[in-house]
Amino acid sequence: MTRRKVVVASAAASIASLIAPQVRQTAWAQGSDAPEKKEVKVGFIPLTDCASVVMASVLKLDEKYGIKIIPSKEASWASVRDKLVNGELDAAHVLYGLIYGVQLGIGGPKKDMAVLMTLNQNGQGITLSNQLKDKGVTNGEQLAALMKKEKREYTFAQTFPTGTHAMWLYYWLAANGINPMTDAKVITVPPPQMVANMRVGNMDGYCVGEPWNARAVFDKIGFSAAATQDIWTGHPEKVLGTSDEWVKKNPNTARALVAAILEASRFIDQEVDKKKTATILADKAYVNTAMEVIEDRWEGKYDNGLGKKWTDPNAMKFHLDGAVNFPYLSDGMWFLTQHKRWGLLKEHPDYMGVAKAINKIDIYKQAATAAKVAIPKSDMRSSKLIDGVTWDGSNPRAYADAFKIKGGAA
Repeated sequence: MTRRKVVVASAAASIASLIAPQVRQTAWAQGSDAPEKKEVKVGFIPLTDCASVVMASVLKLDEKYGIKIIPSKEASWASVRDKLVNGELDAAHVLYGLIYGVQLGIGGPKKDMAVLMTLNQNGQGITLSNQLKDKGVTNGEQLAALMKKEKREYTFAQTFPTGTHAMWLYYWLAANGINPMTDAKVITVPPPQMVANMRVGNMDGYCVGEPWNARAVFDKIGFSAAATQDIWTGHPEKVLGTSDEWVKKNPNTARALVAAILEASRFIDQEVDKKKTATILADKAYVNTAMEVIEDRWEGKYDNGLGKKWTDPNAMKFHLDGAVNFPYLSDGMWFLTQHKRWGLLKEHPDYMGVAKAINKIDIYKQAATAAKVAIPKSDMRSSKLIDGVTWDGSNPRAYADAFKIKGGAA
């Protein structure tokens, strides 16, 4: 074994020793509650927010609920989408907006989909190139001024057309007076390829999950202009997604999967020595990058590449006693409002109807009860975003129509 593998194995063993007795003591899946599938193939993209899926497997929390999670590393969100649609994957760590896009037939094939739980909040970022920094740009306002002054084609990247990173990028640009549909060129790049593309000058900026913002700072090719929690503190990010068909065929497996990942989420947020999980994530089997690239932002310690360092209390969260994980209807509806805003949807959808069809709140509540995780009192929540506008899901049609900067019809 290489030294890195020894370190990873040691970290996994020391963490698992804290969990294993609990797993051995309990066997939830009995009789009619037994999972329909014993092995569950769960896709993930190499990002630090795949942590709860990985740790549910590493810590063998899945065994407690009668299943075995098989983590499957994927190359791109398009690949995850296709494999969920055709059944090659049972479920996946996936972009919230991707699931909603597939449901409505935008950004790929149309299929009824399901969100079983939210995996994390916050912790994504917007990175701009050092070439922009050399022009005096350190924030969105300065970027907008430069784009007006020096006319050329400015290129920005996101990870999937209907996904979270596209929506954070568009929202941030628009909040600074830049229309991403008319003032810039936007391209789609898989997360692990962002840094390489910026290095060769293919883009001026990008929005992606960690560690690929920290990597640009580490490699001195870019700087962090914003963290996504600056755009929306407590925003929903990745979800545990699957197809509606799979949930109907495997309801017990779905509950077991959610319960196991809920326990992993709780463990991650409560872990005192967060370097142990970071060590596992850095391994080649998962994120495949240097430990020092992952660990700081994993612990909420930011260096923006402009000389500023700070600890962010709103860094990536995985649990917060279940408040992170609940599949709020208002969260799903928000993505629909942005799809309409930017012309991905031609007409207003049935916002509440779509959200209720996708977000499997009953499955979640049953799994949360089994895992002894608190359930919020409401299926909706309220938040104020970077532009001062409050989103609470009460009037999605009016909310979507009220933005001054928007895209054309699809």
